[in-house]
Amino acid sequence: MLTCVICSEEIMLEEDMKTHMLLSHLENDMHCALCSLYGVSYDELCDHISAAHPDYQHKIQKSSHSTSCCPSTISTSFTEIEYPQTTGSCGRDSEAKPCGSSSDSFPLQERADAKPTQIKGVLTSEGTSAISSSVNPKIKRGVGLSIPVVENAGYLSEQKSPKQKRQASPKNEPLSCPMCALDFSSSGILQEHVELHLQEQHSAEAAEKLECPMCPAVCSDSASLQQHVELHLDNGAGSSDSDARLAWRLQQEMEKKRREEETRLEKEQFKKLQRKFGLDGSGGYRAQMEKTMERDVARGIMAPAEYHFKKVEMMESLASGVDDGRTRTQGVIGALYQYYQTECRDCVHVWLSADTDHYCSSPGDKGWGCGYRNFQMLLSSLYRLDAFASSLQDKSVPSIPRVQSMIEDAWKLGLDPQGASHFNHKLQGTRAWIGATEIYVLLTSLGISGRIVDFHQPTGPGGTHPRLFEWVKQYFSQSSRSNRLPPRIIQTLVPPLYLQHQGHSRSIVGLEQRKNGSLCLLLLDPGSPSSDTMKLMSRDTASTAIRHVRKLPGSLKHKQYQVVGVEGVLSAEEKQIRILNSRTLCAERIP
Repeated sequence: MLTCVICSEEIMLEEDMKTHMLLSHLENDMHCALCSLYGVSYDELCDHISAAHPDYQHKIQKSSHSTSCCPSTISTSFTEIEYPQTTGSCGRDSEAKPCGSSSDSFPLQERADAKPTQIKGVLTSEGTSAISSSVNPKIKRGVGLSIPVVENAGYLSEQKSPKQKRQASPKNEPLSCPMCALDFSSSGILQEHVELHLQEQHSAEAAEKLECPMCPAVCSDSASLQQHVELHLDNGAGSSDSDARLAWRLQQEMEKKRREEETRLEKEQFKKLQRKFGLDGSGGYRAQMEKTMERDVARGIMAPAEYHFKKVEMMESLASGVDDGRTRTQGVIGALYQYYQTECRDCVHVWLSADTDHYCSSPGDKGWGCGYRNFQMLLSSLYRLDAFASSLQDKSVPSIPRVQSMIEDAWKLGLDPQGASHFNHKLQGTRAWIGATEIYVLLTSLGISGRIVDFHQPTGPGGTHPRLFEWVKQYFSQSSRSNRLPPRIIQTLVPPLYLQHQGHSRSIVGLEQRKNGSLCLLLLDPGSPSSDTMKLMSRDTASTAIRHVRKLPGSLKHKQYQVVGVEGVLSAEEKQIRILNSRTLCAERIP
């Protein structure tokens, strides 16, 4: 049995060995099975194996002796082979070497089953010094040489002879690691050392993908990464106090920003309400009147001379505190009495208040003066009634700025401190709206007993207020209570009622009761111009003008209504009691 010294293949006959050498080795480029050397001749390969891999050559020799291969026979057989020149050789004829020479062989089966792992990088001069010093300088080497690490490479002979043990030849030169400067006495130890290098390199490559999700650190394996992340979590648990302080500080900052934003929105909303209710400091009756007249002059509606004349009249009226009467319409109640005598035969009963003048809005108070104008209507009726005229010293109807001054004086007496605070204790020079409470304050300051009734919710279908109509009927019919049937038209001696709802106020001067039992209020609206009110004086236009005065239950559908009614005159003691009770001013609620 013959063994190939190159690939260790076992062949029976010498002729087959020659054919094997020619076909498998000599006609092809020689390459080392233990490293990346290629493109050399047979002699150069043998010199390389004897110099770079002496331990492997020693094992092959032992394997050859164990298979009863005579060295002389192998040598004879190899010397008889004629080796032609092959491409890729060094340019000379290669000669066969005896098996006892320094040539080495590599088992073909082991080489075929090997699983090489390449070492990345180029070998340094230090790692290849032992090889390059003993190899023919004509040997070709590729760029970036790599040593193949083969599982159990070179140990096939040991597998065949387990009892044989590797022994390093003390005469051979030490082997250097191609990846570091360490020297080794045998190729087996060198191979194990290189495998450790490869394992470390593989671990380092894998570590590039194991990045910590909480910091820039990179871990070598999944177990290390898990421990690293757990340390993060443990440190977070340990620093819970600092995290809690940070969270509290962030919450405080967010709360501060929220409060600032709410304050800003409240200020903007408050400014809008101030503008709406005339408390933005943009001027009162006088300023609005002057701007309106100046605009009329600019549009050509009013001549400059007329502008100056009206301005002087306005200044005189404001100085006296008496209304100039330009918006007053007298004889309204008498005109209604005449109308019901001749018209509207379907009414069973009609109740009318005491004689009252109609005051409409002027250019100086348009949009905000309805409450003041309704008070002027109420006051014009009280002056005509003997029961109230005795307690009223001044018999003239005050102007709007004067009414504002009267409310401020009532606040100084202690009446309605909450309302005074709402208006910042100032009405003069503003366009502030007033309501039912301010009318009650004015009446109380004048020594007149007032009553606030609050119809805070609808009491009928469709958002109507039938209880309001019933209450008004009782108010006007109280002076005509007798056993006899009342006449169809009743002019009472009670003053009109002040009716307030959201955004506007009017005066109730009468009530109709139809044949079908339905009730209808008669209202004087400060928003209606005096020209419309004058139409009630004429028989030709009264039937048309009455439509603006008559209000059926379906016409009053606001959610809430407040009514201020006059009951009588207050004594000095009763007035003081009313002042004290007004600190917590409450209205009578129906229902």
